[in-house]
Amino acid sequence: MAKAAKKSGLISHGIAAQNKKGRFNYTIIDTIEAGIVLKGPEVKSLRFGRATITEAYAGERNGEIWLFNSYIPEYQGGVLSRFDSRAPRKLLLHAKQVDRLLGEVARDGISLVPLDIHFNARGLAKITLGIGQGRKKEDKRHAIAERDWQRDKARLMRNKGRDY
Repeated sequence: MAKAAKKSGLISHGIAAQNKKGRFNYTIIDTIEAGIVLKGPEVKSLRFGRATITEAYAGERNGEIWLFNSYIPEYQGGVLSRFDSRAPRKLLLHAKQVDRLLGEVARDGISLVPLDIHFNARGLAKITLGIGQGRKKEDKRHAIAERDWQRDKARLMRNKGRDY
């Protein structure tokens, strides 16, 4: 069955959606893993890796943490249940974790940034939330320069070995 899943493009374990801009736009202070309340067709769509969380954010509603503006398209495999692809989705956390996160977010400049949606070893959908502080434009430029230098340094080291 594992071979059939790989051939069909299903993701049973691993990352279903990733927010690469999240680590660029925010300095991630800490991360936390939370469960997500999903419907059956949403899980199937996630297993095909069709979700997008680049514009998503997490926030508080009625004392609970919710994921807003995440995009999970309808599953096209013959299931007739309709759902809103951008509906808010409840995140499953312990009460102590919720209190801690709400305290962090209350501080100035701290945000909850969804970093990725993945399936754990048991096949359950989880989301990694980052507690992040927004970066300024200068910090982003510094990050780009550092990334370029690391790439150039690796290229120089690789080419130096070929000269001998």
